[in-house]
Amino acid sequence: MSTLATRSGALPAETAGMLLGLAGVAIFSLTLPFTRLAVAEIDPLFATVGRAVVAALLSLAWLRWARVPPPPRAALPALALVAAGCVIGFPLLTSIAMRTLPAAHGAVLVGILPLATALRAALRGHERPSAGFWCMALAGSGLVIAFALRDSGGTLQSADLLMLAAVAAAGIGYAEGGRLAQQMGGQQVIGWALVLALPVSLPLTAWRAWQHGAALASASPAAWTGFAYLGVFSMFIGFVFWYRGMALGGVARVGQVQLLQPFLSLLGAALVLGEPLQADHLAFALAVIAVVALGRRMAVKR
Repeated sequence: MSTLATRSGALPAETAGMLLGLAGVAIFSLTLPFTRLAVAEIDPLFATVGRAVVAALLSLAWLRWARVPPPPRAALPALALVAAGCVIGFPLLTSIAMRTLPAAHGAVLVGILPLATALRAALRGHERPSAGFWCMALAGSGLVIAFALRDSGGTLQSADLLMLAAVAAAGIGYAEGGRLAQQMGGQQVIGWALVLALPVSLPLTAWRAWQHGAALASASPAAWTGFAYLGVFSMFIGFVFWYRGMALGGVARVGQVQLLQPFLSLLGAALVLGEPLQADHLAFALAVIAVVALGRRMAVKR
């Protein structure tokens, strides 16, 4: 089995991939709470494209410092999908949805993202999850959907459709980025995707800043803190861990770790926004963790 060298010896690639993926998920888990914090006072489109510009500038600095060569032409279509799904699609749709949805409610819907990621990887023909793996993925996704329906009184709100569309967009971006990271590395994938989106994100940021200048100037430090987290951590640092983890452990398998994200986000919503954390939330969290543990043991051919 291939291994990843560490200071303490060598970790199996799958184990290292799961740990890196978990670090990425921990960072991503605060995205919705900080998004809600930001868009309470900041225009959702500015929050989307502005944070992409912040992350793109960080990426350009790193790419220049590391003397990374331009991506091969064959990688551009996949990078465009990463940019469309992860840089623009998911952030924009969630920013609009977070105007009306509690962060805790939206976080639960994000729980079906591992299934969307694995489905995209399977449709692209790069991985062949076993029947047992799919059963665990469906069981975990069923748990979080049941939680969402229970939390909303048995019906989905209109903003829920935006969240589901965001999940579909992110699933495509995650799967394409995880596959591409096996050849380019996680930092290069998200870095070049952000740079590729810059001709769109930079003019839109300037336009929205001009239109909403007064509102942006009067936004509170809390709103700008949320915006800063989204640009530095959610759009850049988190993806470095996430794509590297998927490159080592596989898109479908490491993607299962994301089943923990809704419940880490619930905790984040309680800490950042003061949204209540209830005992039944913890019960669902334990059930999902059990499903992830079982899914970790199922075969995935790569």
